[in-house]
Amino acid sequence: MQLYDKDLLSVQEVRELVERAKAAQQELSEKSQQEVDAIVKSIADAGVRNARRLAKLAHEETGFGVEADKVIKNVFASRDVYEHIKDMKTIGELGRDEERKIRTIAVPVGVIAGLIPSTNPTSTALYKSEIAIKAGNAIVFSPHPNARNCILETVKVIRQAIVEAGGNEDLVSCITIPTLQATDNLMRHADVSMILATGGSAMVRAAYSSGTPAIGVGPGNGPAYIEKTADLPLAVKRIIDSKTFDNGTICASEQSVVCDTAMEPAVRAEMERQGAYFLTDEQIAKLGGFILRANGTMNPMIVGKSAAVIAELAGIEIPAGTKVLVARETGIGRGHPYSNEKLAPILAFYTAESYVEVCELCVEILHYEGAGHTFSIHTKDSAMVDYFAKRIPASRIVVNTPSALGGIGGTTALMPALTLGCGAIGGSATSENVGPMNLLNLRYVAEGLQEIEEIKAGLPDCSEGICKVQKLNLNDVDVDALVSEIVRRLRSI
Repeated sequence: MQLYDKDLLSVQEVRELVERAKAAQQELSEKSQQEVDAIVKSIADAGVRNARRLAKLAHEETGFGVEADKVIKNVFASRDVYEHIKDMKTIGELGRDEERKIRTIAVPVGVIAGLIPSTNPTSTALYKSEIAIKAGNAIVFSPHPNARNCILETVKVIRQAIVEAGGNEDLVSCITIPTLQATDNLMRHADVSMILATGGSAMVRAAYSSGTPAIGVGPGNGPAYIEKTADLPLAVKRIIDSKTFDNGTICASEQSVVCDTAMEPAVRAEMERQGAYFLTDEQIAKLGGFILRANGTMNPMIVGKSAAVIAELAGIEIPAGTKVLVARETGIGRGHPYSNEKLAPILAFYTAESYVEVCELCVEILHYEGAGHTFSIHTKDSAMVDYFAKRIPASRIVVNTPSALGGIGGTTALMPALTLGCGAIGGSATSENVGPMNLLNLRYVAEGLQEIEEIKAGLPDCSEGICKVQKLNLNDVDVDALVSEIVRRLRSI
């Protein structure tokens, strides 16, 4: 019997997939905006039709999350993403400024490498396919090995939808033999123009170090501040809704709750009333030793599991019906495991004497882990929102909404996305919720407006060795005309 090397087979598969994707993208580049939009709509419709089936496959294969919530995520990644991007102009000439003689033309980046995580596998494949094709690109997926089958089935659905809309099915493809060598080869392939990385920190770092332009995202570790003017029952409901949605697998979900010290009794009582369980000191220590591995990274055994399952795994007893586990935390960093990102229904609980100290605490939390990602605040005081928005190192400040759904654009008007940029502070190439406009280049066509003699004529007098700035003589200026021109230009922005 002949034996085959799995790594070599996977690398060869990558080469073939990229070659076919490149040809399909070149074919797509000849299509109109209307033809491209028809393909994207077909994918969206297929995603909605298959939302329940794909959710079931994802839940059964990975064991993460809640099947019903994965249905919602699949619909979100299909229909909601489409509705947000459907009217975007992304093909050909995007704009023309007749006065300044500048034209702006969209240029697809080409073939994109899409890394798919196991936490949101089917929804991420649907979302990335839509935004990639909308921008005129092809995409080749590298699936997380633990979610391989459900991702492959999602890609099968997408490819069929592309064909039904008159497109080339190779616009979307997926590695069937997922290995580290295959992913590395895909990211470094000469015909791959960009990497769209969603996954663990190690994978995102590998994407950025590959030499190929990449959009990656860092970990989320967002604090949620319940400010004294908040509607407390509603704020707690939103936080628990968010943290239990798909068992906390969305990186924008709350990782800690913070309130003023004076509010602690009321906040704790309301959280307990709505299904949160505050761990005892002994339980805090026991679970804290379980949720992180020896190297300080999150234990994958807790990811996407319910509070009851986590308690059983950690060997602690909790009341029946507990929705979220809460640990009183006093520090940040190593030795304080609850200050880390926890993609599970587990929350740290902090207090501080005033909103100023709360802000400083949240800044410290995010600088430890989650810089540039998401912060949520529950308040009726707009001045509080302004105060925190100016100081918190997060790209998304979500107000009076579940952080998980608000951050991804489900309950807010942000771009619906499952790849959330963290900006330079978080090591990301963008701070935006990634959409089609992040996956294309802009080409500018600019006509000359003046000759070099005109530039020279406008230079200051430098004859005495110091260039003199000409003072404006208001006596020679038509002030009304000047104001009118300023107003006109402001209106045209």
